[in-house]
Amino acid sequence: MKITFYGHASLGIEVGGKHILVDPFISGNPKAAHIAIDSLLADYILLTHAHQDHILDVEAIAKRTNATIVSNWEIATYYGNKGFNSHPMNHGGSWNFDFGKVKYVNAVHSSSFPDGSYGGNPGGFVIESEHKNIYIAGDTALTMDMKLIPLRTKLDLAILPIGDNFTMDIDDAIIAAEFVECDKILGVHFDTFGYIEIDHEAAIKKFFNSGKDLMLLEIGDFIEL
Repeated sequence: MKITFYGHASLGIEVGGKHILVDPFISGNPKAAHIAIDSLLADYILLTHAHQDHILDVEAIAKRTNATIVSNWEIATYYGNKGFNSHPMNHGGSWNFDFGKVKYVNAVHSSSFPDGSYGGNPGGFVIESEHKNIYIAGDTALTMDMKLIPLRTKLDLAILPIGDNFTMDIDDAIIAAEFVECDKILGVHFDTFGYIEIDHEAAIKKFFNSGKDLMLLEIGDFIEL
């Protein structure tokens, strides 16, 4: 499993011979100006919620790649009504895709489209594939529901927001890592704009002192599990 960071909360996942994009907000992020969205491959696009900083490039990419958009009922229906391929989910439900099993789990946040229309309840994803399991938290506060995840899935990686103000901060993300029982963390949702700038060195040190490994990738860099 290869996971590439495209800035903010945008990720590319290569697994099972398939390409998955998560929350593509690239063309509107000056820090990701070197990433060309017309070069990205996508069989699936996973969306945690409907805010612009998570869906900006969905239509351009899905139109070119014919990707299937996977999200909650409201978001999937929104894109389905526009003629895009979509697969609706809701909290607690799972589905076996051709790259692995995906479960839609709770997140504490808000969700609306840029025009203000309702974007359903926000969520996260647990992906089990090729003997590697990951948790994509989405934009969320620390929540006790995270303790449910390791009851069903032993994680190899947790992808957590760490930028504070709109989501968890570093200290809450450390607790979240404990809740999901995963010591390998990929940080997202930081530095894109002023509200969520962080001190990288201090963040990594806090995780290290808690016995955990926080990875903060440069945009375009990747890890392999």
